[in-house]
Amino acid sequence: ISNISFFVLSPALLYLNRQYCQHRALPLYFTSALLIGVGIFSMYFHMTLSYVGQLLDELSILWTLAVAYSFWYPKIYFPKCIKSRKQFFWLSGITTVISTLMSFIKPTVNAYALNCIAFHVLYLTWRELKKCNDKRVHRMAAVMVMWWVLAISSWISDRWLCWFWQAVNFPYFHSFWHVLIAMALLYCCPLVMYFDVIYEMPAFKPKIGYWPSDSWPVVVPYIVLEEPHKQC
Repeated sequence: ISNISFFVLSPALLYLNRQYCQHRALPLYFTSALLIGVGIFSMYFHMTLSYVGQLLDELSILWTLAVAYSFWYPKIYFPKCIKSRKQFFWLSGITTVISTLMSFIKPTVNAYALNCIAFHVLYLTWRELKKCNDKRVHRMAAVMVMWWVLAISSWISDRWLCWFWQAVNFPYFHSFWHVLIAMALLYCCPLVMYFDVIYEMPAFKPKIGYWPSDSWPVVVPYIVLEEPHKQC
């Protein structure tokens, strides 16, 4: 049931960021579709607890991350041997295929390896924030980290203290993980899109908007594109 959050996440990203989607539809459509796939396969795995379900769940996350990196990874961070986005697509594809094959060798390590990718995302976010003076962007990043810390804490608590939560008849922390990581992605994706506009769409100036309103205590961020005024 908690995987329903992924089915809400994708249409929310598409609807709120429709202005961005008009100019960069492919990355957002691909990523949103794969996030729905993550929800489907995660639901299947937790209904069956099968080995095939586990691999489908984990590999769907891996391929979603691979597609997001392929489209949104800033060119300034490309390895020196990579000269174009097309070459980076090939690098991401080959790396993901190899990672997919390796996931069959030691399946118990897969979940830890996937979670470690979040540290790279946080590192990139930190580097980009050092160059950004927009307080709204910093606020969005801080809230994203808050949701991620709550999510990973729930996942670790369920993973390492499962015996305790079963003893007190409260084995629900993994379901909290599903909902909280979806909330983190609801902030992470617009943050990534914000920097993507800066690097890939210089004709526009990105701005953070909040739904339903700036005055609400709990809001969902989205990207607004503004055309900078040209000086004569």
